[in-house]
Amino acid sequence: MMRTRTIPMPWIIGALLLGCALTAPAQAQTESECRARAERAAYGSGRVVGGAVAGASTGAAIGAVASGDRYYYDRRYDSRGGKRRDNYRNDVKKGAAIGAVVGGAAGAVRNSQAYNRAYEGCMANRAR
Repeated sequence: MMRTRTIPMPWIIGALLLGCALTAPAQAQTESECRARAERAAYGSGRVVGGAVAGASTGAAIGAVASGDRYYYDRRYDSRGGKRRDNYRNDVKKGAAIGAVVGGAAGAVRNSQAYNRAYEGCMANRAR
């Protein structure tokens, strides 16, 4: 009967895990590399225009839902019942305008926060 030699698997696995744990990732060394990394992170977080478009579509939808398909009589012009006006479109336009402003501002803030978070994290981890 032939004897086989067993390989000490726990030792090999342990050595591999220890090697992976002790290996540190390469960090950016200069301020310009940190700035470039932060700009890539900010670019990936979206743009102000994208936030404005998303905000406008959401605002238009909310304006349409809040307005409903209602017609009302404006009694400022005629004492006998007034002139029939469609206020639905105006509410949708107002909602879209407000949503575009708020969405654009939110996109700018999100972009700025992503840049600052990436830059500060990179500068904190760089080798001194």
